[in-house]
Amino acid sequence: MFVVFGSTGHTGSAVVETLLAQKQPVRIVVRSADKGAPWASKGAEVAVASLDDVPALTKALKGAAGTYLLLPPNYAAVSWFAEQTQRIDRAAEAVRASGIAHVVFLSSIGGQIPTGTGPIRALRNAEQKLGAAAKNLTILRPCYFMENWAPAIGMAKSQGTLPTFIAPSAKVPMIAARDIGRIAGKRLLAGEDGRQIVELAGPEDYSPDQVADALGRVLGRRVTPQHAPLSAVVPTFTSFGFSNEAATLFEEMYAGFANGTIRYEHPDKLVRGTVTLTDALQAMV
Repeated sequence: MFVVFGSTGHTGSAVVETLLAQKQPVRIVVRSADKGAPWASKGAEVAVASLDDVPALTKALKGAAGTYLLLPPNYAAVSWFAEQTQRIDRAAEAVRASGIAHVVFLSSIGGQIPTGTGPIRALRNAEQKLGAAAKNLTILRPCYFMENWAPAIGMAKSQGTLPTFIAPSAKVPMIAARDIGRIAGKRLLAGEDGRQIVELAGPEDYSPDQVADALGRVLGRRVTPQHAPLSAVVPTFTSFGFSNEAATLFEEMYAGFANGTIRYEHPDKLVRGTVTLTDALQAMV
């Protein structure tokens, strides 16, 4: 039995699909039974538990061979880092109490870096606390999600512009969520020992110029990157409902990518996915 968190999201759903395709028993953890109904119809067991409920989390993990764990953030939280730390502590407590054999945890590129990484610092904290709680831990550190471009598709359709805080010509590693979930599922099936770090990237790196070009081909119209300064990060993200603390952390993260602070720990050992940028954008559109 494998336990999967985030099954209603991009990476978690891909993990479930990977495991079910291999005829593996899967238990998904959701906040309400109705959210698990689509997976229940495909043969998955549904456990209802909140990330704030240690006994329920422990029960969901009990008896399983491994789990795919992610900590969905509440970016509206006024004290974002403190709230995320509390969630991490509860998850680690449940992992320890359940005695589960293997945890595959979704972290991020830069998870090894102590400062200057914005919200990634919370994932570094989680890596350390889960490392102390889990019998065996596989840490996934993917790069920029291709799906991060999805919110800009509407503007690209209507106005032909692609807003970006990344310099238009700067190539950065990007990966599709489907690849992350597929790789996570395989690591669960492998049942690795000890502490493993798996750094992930897509088949190649892309710049916003290339994203705009690929999206333009998918939409059948010209799309041009619209580069915004980092000073616009906080007002932009707070307009989306982020707290000021969360938005400020994102400004720090974008600065970290721009100045090279945020990087892979072992760039010569990258595990690359197979989903191309064009295929990912086509699916989003």
